[in-house]
Amino acid sequence: MVCVAHELLDARNLICPMPVIRTQQRVVQLDRGQVLEVRCTDPGALFDIPAWCRINGHTVISTETQGDEFTVRLQVGDK
Repeated sequence: MVCVAHELLDARNLICPMPVIRTQQRVVQLDRGQVLEVRCTDPGALFDIPAWCRINGHTVISTETQGDEFTVRLQVGDK
């Protein structure tokens, strides 16, 4: 099943903790069930964003690495 992102967050060229902070700021603007795709260049985001999702009730759909870019797709849960 392919899950298409409803929203895109460009967090490239930001260093920790900014990708997570920007993700948090965007998620509060979204409705439950929407999908957010976060694109990053900070490799730590592949661990930090999923950890933040687990704590805050959101679901990581996928993570992906292409060269120096990382993508995390998440589905917004209950806030």
